Amino acid sequence: MARFIFMSIFPPLNHNRGESKSVAMDGFFEEVKRRKVYRVAAAYIIAAGGIIQLSSAAFPAWELPNWALRLVIVLLLAGFPIALILAWAFDVTPQGIRATPSVAAPRTHRRRNVIMLAVTGLIVSAVAGFFLLPRISSAHKIDKSIAVLPFENLSDEKENAYFADGIQDDVLTNLSKIGDLKVISRTSVMPYRGKASNLREIGKTLGVGNILEGSVRRIGNRVRVNVQLINAESDEHIWAEDYDRELTDVFAIQTDLAQKIATELRAKLSPSEKALMERKPTENGEAYLAFVQAHDLQCAVEDLGKLKQSEQLYARAIELDPKFALALARYSQLQSWLFHSIEPTRERRQKARALAEQALQLQPDLPEAHLAMGQSYYYGDNNYDAAQKEFEIAQRGLPNESEVYLALGAIQRRQGKWAESTANFEKAASLNPKESWPLQNLAQNYQVLRDFDAANKTIDRGLKVDPESVGLWETKSKLAIAEKGDLSVSEQAFQAAKSMPMNDEAKLRIAFGRADVFVLERKYQEGLREAENLPDDRLAAIPKALSSKYFLIGFARKALQDETGARLAFLKAKDLLEAQLKESPDSPDMQILLAKVLACLGEKDGALAGARRASELLPESKDAFGGPEIAADVAEVHAMLGDNGPAIEILDRLLSQPSAVTVQGLKVNPIWDPLRSDPRFQTLLQKYGGKA
Repeated sequence: MARFIFMSIFPPLNHNRGESKSVAMDGFFEEVKRRKVYRVAAAYIIAAGGIIQLSSAAFPAWELPNWALRLVIVLLLAGFPIALILAWAFDVTPQGIRATPSVAAPRTHRRRNVIMLAVTGLIVSAVAGFFLLPRISSAHKIDKSIAVLPFENLSDEKENAYFADGIQDDVLTNLSKIGDLKVISRTSVMPYRGKASNLREIGKTLGVGNILEGSVRRIGNRVRVNVQLINAESDEHIWAEDYDRELTDVFAIQTDLAQKIATELRAKLSPSEKALMERKPTENGEAYLAFVQAHDLQCAVEDLGKLKQSEQLYARAIELDPKFALALARYSQLQSWLFHSIEPTRERRQKARALAEQALQLQPDLPEAHLAMGQSYYYGDNNYDAAQKEFEIAQRGLPNESEVYLALGAIQRRQGKWAESTANFEKAASLNPKESWPLQNLAQNYQVLRDFDAANKTIDRGLKVDPESVGLWETKSKLAIAEKGDLSVSEQAFQAAKSMPMNDEAKLRIAFGRADVFVLERKYQEGLREAENLPDDRLAAIPKALSSKYFLIGFARKALQDETGARLAFLKAKDLLEAQLKESPDSPDMQILLAKVLACLGEKDGALAGARRASELLPESKDAFGGPEIAADVAEVHAMLGDNGPAIEILDRLLSQPSAVTVQGLKVNPIWDPLRSDPRFQTLLQKYGGKA
């Protein structure tokens, strides 16, 4: 019965049961040979191979997209079984194309042979496509990522070393304006200056497929530039060029270099990108050299001495060429940074804004000028909406500038847009893989979100990049305290710092941190000794540093029940802060520190007024990152004054939202000791997973 059903569904093509399969196949192959199908198949394969090779070479040169080559291959593969069927059906004779005459055979044999021929053609095409298409696609794809290594200075003069750096920096800047490329930031390539490094390792470390290296020789008014574009994976030279020009043509060299590299990497160059590249920043060679030196020094963001030198050189460049818009923009950025980190004075803020406005008046479409204006809004006014608009304009003109993505990430977290902020910090890290600052900011995001696993992994990524980063070790220590109340990591950081090369500012930061940790450990005598050894004259150059020293001394002496010594220290801190606030009345950090000092002196009204003023300057509603920090400080003021209720209410709110406040941190910090006997504080700790 089963046999009957099978036979009824699939009736045999040949009812002669005595004929064997081998005989049938012999007939098929004889017919293929007679109809010259083999010959046509071989000719088709040879011709198709030639067409594919020609297309692989020509399509990139014609700037045709990758899918065009894949389409040609698919059409050729699809045509193979059709060619076989046509070869079966027709023959080329002296009289022209004629239908191939059939031999006597059952009709079922003829139908079977055509089906077998078509299936064979389809199988051959499918197998060929399976192996051919991925290889063609991979071979046709160009890695459009590049790192521009520091150019070797072949001249003897130190001044020309800056000149070589300037050419490299300008080539890098021009390339970074091409949105179709991925260009690694200057900070990440500068460690390779003067080092004979393995290009494959550099490419792997920086995450790029191509590396540009070169040399510069300046002799009098002539300059010679030699460059090579190298495939980082294969170490093969893709392209090389020599320039021997007059010094006045240096900008033309930089523009030509960038455009030729874009062509070699098959990167699309928009008209606006091309126009930005071709614009000369200045016609004054001396102004350009001063600018190059200033920019080099500006990159040392934690070295006050170098930042001051940079300031003088920018001023010199602008004096030599008042229409040097790029110098004005970079000078504005420096002023904003100095306002934020060193001297938060009205003069700094106003100067940063004025310089950015001048740059925009001269070149309204200059991306660096919009970046400078954005930083002026961000640091100077806390006007995040206005700053974001400027940064977005800058991003369109500088799509590979990690600083732009850092700025956007910083603004977005203040707006409470944590996912967008995190994505931009990751982008900044990918464009600047040898710089730890983007990763430090990323870890801070995770810390505020209390995702400590992600935060610690991010810090570990950073320490692999820069194991001697004081900021990374500081963040790692804070994470351990916030997550587990663990102070041992801080001790590891201090031990690691002993072998780190660092400037005077970093050494002060380490010493100050040591005093802080002693206080957290309730080793008040050790903390007092460490704080009193900090030099007043050097701390005076850093905002809040000197007043913070005397607040710490006062806190430690009060804990040691030295009321007289504590009061003297607090009064010293009060005098310093009041003097600084005359220069920087809109500093929320100084306002809240003064409020704490007044609370310790028992001046309740003044302390509460200062806390209110700090909250007005940086409210949580306006700043989702900095606002909660000020709110936590306001809670400290209430705790110092004995106002437990308001302090606990603030802490309850902060623990329920993104902030740096954690249960473990509350347990460790002695500043919260006045609350520990309050049942409401115990309830708060239990509510969020801890006990006092």
